[in-house]
Amino acid sequence: MKALFSLIVVLVLAGIAYAGAGLAHLQFIFGVVIPYLALVLFLGGFIYRIVKWAKTPVPFRIPTTCGQEESLPWIKQNKIDNPSTQLGVFLRMVLEVLCFRSLFRNTKTELREDENGPKLGYGSSQWLWLFAICFHWSFLIIILRHLRLFLEPIPAFVTVLDQVDSVLEIGLPALYITDVLFIGALLYLFLRRVVIPQIRYISLAADYFPLFMLLGIGTTGMLMRYAYRIDLVAIKEVAMGLVTFNPVIPSGIGSLFYVHLFLVSSLFAYFPLSKLMHMGGIFMSPTRNMINNNRRVRHVNPWNYPVEVHTYEAYENDFRDKMIKAGIPVEKE
Repeated sequence: MKALFSLIVVLVLAGIAYAGAGLAHLQFIFGVVIPYLALVLFLGGFIYRIVKWAKTPVPFRIPTTCGQEESLPWIKQNKIDNPSTQLGVFLRMVLEVLCFRSLFRNTKTELREDENGPKLGYGSSQWLWLFAICFHWSFLIIILRHLRLFLEPIPAFVTVLDQVDSVLEIGLPALYITDVLFIGALLYLFLRRVVIPQIRYISLAADYFPLFMLLGIGTTGMLMRYAYRIDLVAIKEVAMGLVTFNPVIPSGIGSLFYVHLFLVSSLFAYFPLSKLMHMGGIFMSPTRNMINNNRRVRHVNPWNYPVEVHTYEAYENDFRDKMIKAGIPVEKE
């Protein structure tokens, strides 16, 4: 029901855009006003969340570690999994952000039956890592490819990405490799939540909704490229108008483009409120961005503030006579 509810919401959003731009002729609303509003909500929400996280005190030094801590000289330290320097933290973050290093270690746990009864077993499970990295890198490349619509002249690296992405030269126009990987990875992430009972049990509508939104964006984008030919010149005119704050709405673009643009705008507006904020949150996570130097440097709790204290000396001065009568030892007679 959670997945069905999320799917219905995405279909309703697509229907609103189709009806508004195609039937009610509100192209300016869906092509200019809503994208600008979504961008403001995205930037404002993103900055607010990052600033809020940055201001949150960290009372303990809590880096997650997976290897040997810096210790005696003859004990080999794992300088990336248990960093004791800023360089080690930087390398760890780079591998985490670009390669999903911690996810690569993903293991599955299950009870296995043998002649001695059930036994707890561990096994490697890198499928999630593989499809996650395919999705994220494909998404990044697709976004970079779209820069050709917003920039003039088109940067050289965008042209190179376009050529490499379509190197298989399948069909006309050529099929992009990242389009296939993007949709395939999203389908795997969706099926994983539906098929595996434990993951289905903990999945919420907020977990399904971004998947369906991204599937809707990818599907409408592929339909515009491979099925329903859209005027790319007119689309670039719209994109350049938005970037230069001189919006224009050419005629004859087609309702499918506005559905695609409205889904993208909805995702942008929803982004700061969702779990998708892990894109910025990974850099603010104390389990990743802190040095593990507890033995050398005392971590001072930033929540500490001066308070009035009652020392033991003052306590003894107040109750010395009573303590002596009760037989309690005192430091001063």
